[in-house]
Parts: sequence; C-alpha cells; structure tokens
Amino acid sequence: MENPLKRIRSVADYQFGKGVGVKLFPENVKIEFSKRTGRIRYVYLDGKRLATLRPTDGLFSLSIAGARRIAENRGSAKCFVTVKDDVSKFIAEGGDVFAVHVVEADDEIRPKDEVIVVNENGEVLAVGRAVLSGEEMKAFKTGVAVKVRRGSLEES
Repeated sequence: MENPLKRIRSVADYQFGKGVGVKLFPENVKIEFSKRTGRIRYVYLDGKRLATLRPTDGLFSLSIAGARRIAENRGSAKCFVTVKDDVSKFIAEGGDVFAVHVVEADDEIRPKDEVIVVNENGEVLAVGRAVLSGEEMKAFKTGVAVKVRRGSLEES
C-alpha cells in the first residue's frame, strides 16, 4: 500500500502548488482514517486539524491552522485572495468576500477551488471556496467572490 504521508503531500502539491505538501504536512503529522471505509479523512499536527480530505473529490478542505502553515511558507502556493484591510474583521468573523473588496487574487484560481483569504499584511482571515476565477475577482465590482467556510476569529 502507498505511504499515506506521500499521498497527502501529492494531493496538496496538486491542489495548492508545487512544494506546498512538504511545508503543510511535516513528518510528525497524525493521519486519521475513516473507520467505515479505511480512507484518509483528517490530518492533525500537535492536536490541531490542518485539513480534511473530502471523499467527494479527493481534495482538501483547509482549517485555519492549515491555511496559516501555507501562508507562512507561501512560496509557489496558488490559492490566495487578498482583501482590503477595512473589511478584515467582517471576513475574519465568517463573512463572505465580495469582489469589490478583492485587492489581489492568484490567476490560477478557478471557481470551486479551495482558497485562503488574507489581508494586505498577509495575515490569514478565512478559508473558503472560490465562486469566481482569480481574474474575475479582480475585474468584477459586484457579487460574491469567495464563499467563506470559516473565519479566523471563529476558530481562535
């Protein structure tokens, strides 16, 4: 059977950008498997959940802790949306990101991608799913750009 650590790192590299897997998942992560199916379900580091492997598409849903690990080692990650500082608190509390508030978005972002929302200082505010592509987020002035799943103030 394939090494589970190698598998989750490969999925992270595919989903978030080359080299992210090693930075997100160090050697000492705890991988929890589904009791029913035996598949990888959750990944923990020091008791904090970093990510959940979704069974529907085989990709990760990040927690705030996982998003912070990627943000600390940004490198070639292609999953960031930067918003104006004046809406930071609203988004950190779990509010959705509107296109008018987007300052920068990675061009590789596609609708339904997992994204990390940061303020202009690079601090993680939230994690969620993109509604628009990265280019559309920067061009549009109305509408929801990111459906926030969890804000950083909700998970502190």
